[in-house]
Amino acid sequence: MFVMIKRFNELSFVIGLFFFILSLILLAGYLFSIQLADTLNLYTGIALSVFGVLMMIVKSNDDK
Repeated sequence: MFVMIKRFNELSFVIGLFFFILSLILLAGYLFSIQLADTLNLYTGIALSVFGVLMMIVKSNDDK
């Protein structure tokens, strides 16, 4: 439990989680859309998910 609280105190993890959740919303909007011609949601969702995962993986240099 303490490890998860420590991760939520890191700003990079919180920012990465925000962008990953936002990408899931965009990808779901693309998949459940009637018109699949709008690919902006697809490309933006993929880019935001990659950015979000990279931000969650980045570790801080604090050795506390």
